[in-house]
Amino acid sequence: MRTTLTYALFSNLQVGVEYNPRADDVRPLLNWRVLAEQRRRPAVIFGTSSDRIGTPGGQSFYLTVSKDLKEWVAFPIAPYAGVAYGSYEHRTRAIGGLSISFPARLSALVLFDGVHVHPTLSFSHRQHVFSLLFVRSRDVGVSYSLTF
Repeated sequence: MRTTLTYALFSNLQVGVEYNPRADDVRPLLNWRVLAEQRRRPAVIFGTSSDRIGTPGGQSFYLTVSKDLKEWVAFPIAPYAGVAYGSYEHRTRAIGGLSISFPARLSALVLFDGVHVHPTLSFSHRQHVFSLLFVRSRDVGVSYSLTF
């Protein structure tokens, strides 16, 4: 179980902290959209957070590109790909994923952290987001987010 608190300093920059009570570990969070997505250009995002899902500690630094393809494929999908360095294993790995939006405020995200695949299913209502996470595609977890 991890607890996070983030704050949007600007529309393209979020900062925060993440606490892992199992490891008694506090880590900084940063998500900076270096380039905003445009019609023919993907977004470029740099950030840092705790290392990949399942590690007891460590910091991860990542650089990704993402693009909403709905205009091109007439379906609400947005893939991302990038590279991440994890301090737990001291290694760099390729990462990626795919976000799919559904009607009724449902969305799915399949993410690959460079080692395992973690599908999620989320439901959004106003400032609330409830998510079901399948860690390593088998262990079930839940997440709740509140935006204020």
